[in-house]
Amino acid sequence: MIKAIIFDLDNTLVDFMLLKRAAIDAAAVAMVDAGLQLSPDEIKRRINDIYDAEGIEYQQVFDHLLKEELGEVDYKIMSAGIVAYRKAREAALKPYPGVLPTLIELIKMGMKLAVVSDAPSKEAWLRLSYINFQHFFDVVITYDYSRERKPSPVPFNLALTELGLKPHECLMIGDWAERDIVGAKKVGMKTVFARYGDTFDTKNPESDYDINSITELIGIVKKENGL
Repeated sequence: MIKAIIFDLDNTLVDFMLLKRAAIDAAAVAMVDAGLQLSPDEIKRRINDIYDAEGIEYQQVFDHLLKEELGEVDYKIMSAGIVAYRKAREAALKPYPGVLPTLIELIKMGMKLAVVSDAPSKEAWLRLSYINFQHFFDVVITYDYSRERKPSPVPFNLALTELGLKPHECLMIGDWAERDIVGAKKVGMKTVFARYGDTFDTKNPESDYDINSITELIGIVKKENGL
């Protein structure tokens, strides 16, 4: 019987790539306005190159860019970029359609809810708090806690320990097959591929279920539990 749903955060609960694009676009314009002698398109290209090299959660991206371009950090330019980035990020940070009613319905069904994310703790909790989801989850496992990235079994096993449940009692949903699905299967969980958040055009995620809307989770839990 399924007793808990474990969610990936980015591109499963929230459209992370949408908010990231909006934030980078705003930061690039603000940095030009503050005096950086590059076009917005060039700034965006270089920011994305830095993220590709250092990871999408890299926190020193503007410092990195300015040191490359100017040889030092110009704090006027950097602060303009950071403020614009944060404002745009907050404006764009929204749950996918159907997430809120689905979480509420799962809780009514007696499900425990958890998050397993590769994001740093601060960033994960900020995203959850921005959308007022911080009270929905019984367990939140981040990279700072596990020190291992998916598909390592470590974060999944930590979630199981915190939930006090066995793998077969949990259903993992995520958008990244090579991390979310593979990692959850390693520890014996059933899996749901969030195709609505897929950014890799995944053909065969090898998950137990493949959904186009998070609302489909309700039917999956009912099927698994014979309801």
